[in-house]
Amino acid sequence: MRKCFRLTAICAACLAGLALTVAAPVTAAPLLTPQAVIRIAGGEHGIGFDDIGYFPSLGTISIPAGQTGNLVLLDPASGKVAATYRITTPAISMYGREQGTSSATYGNGYIFASDHGQPGVVVLDARDGKVLERVKLASGPDYVCYLESRRELWVTEPRAQQIQVFSIAPGPKPVITLNSIIPIAGGPESLVFDTDLNRAYTNLWKDKTLVIDTITHKPVGEWNDPCKGPRGLALDAAKGFLFVGCTEGKVAVLDVNHGGKVLATAPSGAGIDIISDNPRSQHLYVPGARSASMTIFKVSPSGALHALAVYRTAKGAHCVTDDGKGRVFVCDPHAGTILEIKDP
Repeated sequence: MRKCFRLTAICAACLAGLALTVAAPVTAAPLLTPQAVIRIAGGEHGIGFDDIGYFPSLGTISIPAGQTGNLVLLDPASGKVAATYRITTPAISMYGREQGTSSATYGNGYIFASDHGQPGVVVLDARDGKVLERVKLASGPDYVCYLESRRELWVTEPRAQQIQVFSIAPGPKPVITLNSIIPIAGGPESLVFDTDLNRAYTNLWKDKTLVIDTITHKPVGEWNDPCKGPRGLALDAAKGFLFVGCTEGKVAVLDVNHGGKVLATAPSGAGIDIISDNPRSQHLYVPGARSASMTIFKVSPSGALHALAVYRTAKGAHCVTDDGKGRVFVCDPHAGTILEIKDP
């Protein structure tokens, strides 16, 4: 359920949000408050969070804790830390996410986490966090995503404007070989797999979303999205909806079955980066780093977006994930904490 599912009851606060028309500013909804604040060890002076996610196979929230050098696994039910694994030497910078670890993925018994210090990817045994292997990269990593159907690890490298694809041969110590390098001029930003269509989607930094064939590793399409600055991606494969977060303060819905046709757009808080989708409840979670807010949208069968509620988060809170059971987690990089929101 990540880039690279669930019915809920609606509370009175969310019913109030339903009174908004689609065109109404999202900030007109009452600002709600997160239910809990989870502190991450070593984050007292800030943590450069980025690609937090959910590992369904492990039942944990993945929190690559920036310059602390640690990957933290959180139990979403209790809100307590389930495990902490050292990925790399802690960085010196206070808020920078350029060092340490910022993205992780799970597949076939392994956890893969980015290492900005090398640069590279650290491969862990998911059972105990033991380091099994280190993969050297050509450039600094951004998103680390595992494509289980092909046993491939995809790593986006924006500075080199490319994606490196590695084949993973499982075993006590996995054998990892470079499969291909995909040039992405003007990108890549974000990454999500569509296994039904054998595609990967990524954004360019301006105006476009790119379609890549996951078998040939070749770009096969370039869609004009309505974003000045397209950033985060989320996919509802069953409905064919690709959600694109626009950093200027809106979110768009593209139809993957009809050439990326724009089905809908809706305003949200400015500074959008990472977004998260719950296909079961048909809720989309969109945080804005500059607006210090997160909007919960209801996605209609046609792809239209209706704002249900807006939560107060924090300046710089640009990353989000959910566990598919109504628990939503938003990063607060400057405070080094995770904000928990229980989606009603």
